[in-house]
Amino acid sequence: MVLCVAAAPAMAREDVPADWHKVATPADRGRLRTWRQAWTEALAKARAAGHGREIAAQGALFDPDRALAGAKPPAGDYRCRVFKLGGQRPGNRDFVAYPPFRCRIDPEGQTLSFYKIGGSQRPVGLVFDDGGYRQIFLGTLMLGDERGAIDYGRDASRDMAGLVERIGPHRWRMVLPYPHFESLLDVIELVPMR
Repeated sequence: MVLCVAAAPAMAREDVPADWHKVATPADRGRLRTWRQAWTEALAKARAAGHGREIAAQGALFDPDRALAGAKPPAGDYRCRVFKLGGQRPGNRDFVAYPPFRCRIDPEGQTLSFYKIGGSQRPVGLVFDDGGYRQIFLGTLMLGDERGAIDYGRDASRDMAGLVERIGPHRWRMVLPYPHFESLLDVIELVPMR
């Protein structure tokens, strides 16, 4: 089963099941199972590289046990920031905080679509219900000037899988364990634009 996603807005095919287990690739189910290990390794590397103060300044964002009820983010525009923790290889930095960008969440049948607007790396995909304390993101990474996303499951190096959790009254995070590029953990902070 492939998850069909367009560039912006992200669109789901009518036949995409609401249960993420039926959509996720075996590799992504494995990444989702090891989310805590990725988080622990990434935080340890970032702190060891001298970024403890930056990590502490973000409060709940980097606390793996901070998920609150109400994990499903509302539809609309968001101010998003990407943080990359724990370099995968020598030369990759252990802590990177990118400036805010705009992203969007839209209702998409039984799921939600998520997409980053602009930039050289743009996650796009679907957010599936997985209970009150977390949602599951499955998508792909658009690069450079690409106008359309590769179908989820077609290119493993572009596939993305993560958890979406609420960490404050109007604050969510998307946690992407073991992404294919640069870091051990990517965390995307999502704050609704008002």
